Amino acid sequence: MSDAAPTLKPPIEVIAASLRAERVRAGLSLTEVARRAGLAKSTLSQLESGAGNPSLETLWALCVALEIPFSRLLAVPRPQVQVIRAGEGPAIGSAQSNYRATLLAVSPPGARRDVYSITAEPGPQRSSAPHMPGVVEHVAISTGRALVGTADEPVELHPGDYICYPADVPHVFQALEPGTRAVLVSEHH
Repeated sequence: MSDAAPTLKPPIEVIAASLRAERVRAGLSLTEVARRAGLAKSTLSQLESGAGNPSLETLWALCVALEIPFSRLLAVPRPQVQVIRAGEGPAIGSAQSNYRATLLAVSPPGARRDVYSITAEPGPQRSSAPHMPGVVEHVAISTGRALVGTADEPVELHPGDYICYPADVPHVFQALEPGTRAVLVSEHH
């Protein structure tokens, strides 16, 4: 039996349908969304057709271009009572570091927050470009240690520590110990 962590692939069918629907809803062409996100039109076309393996960074760039919360790309209808076991749920990996975000809860209509489970290993930090104006992130560390916060003033967090910071500026997450786990709440204003 291997000790390697399972490789989770993003739920590409859900992402493809969501990208198409959000682009059409916004009344934008493939060319315009690709330009705004800094991607090749062919890359966006492939993603909308369900091909490819998009990174977290690519999907965030598309969300900013479409002016939508990240969770809209992964959201599938859920029952009122919901249990997501550790290691399950729609997960997206980073292209920059050993960092994976799993969507736990989507903000219901009228509310403005999404909840993610974060697993990360030591290595390069995950640098995030600014999200939409007014987005605030809340992070609580459950195991391990991490450097978290705005890119110019990250804070070292230990188990049980919490930080809240503006996510409409560059920000970072870097695991400092193996097996670092956290809960991230993205709040949209």
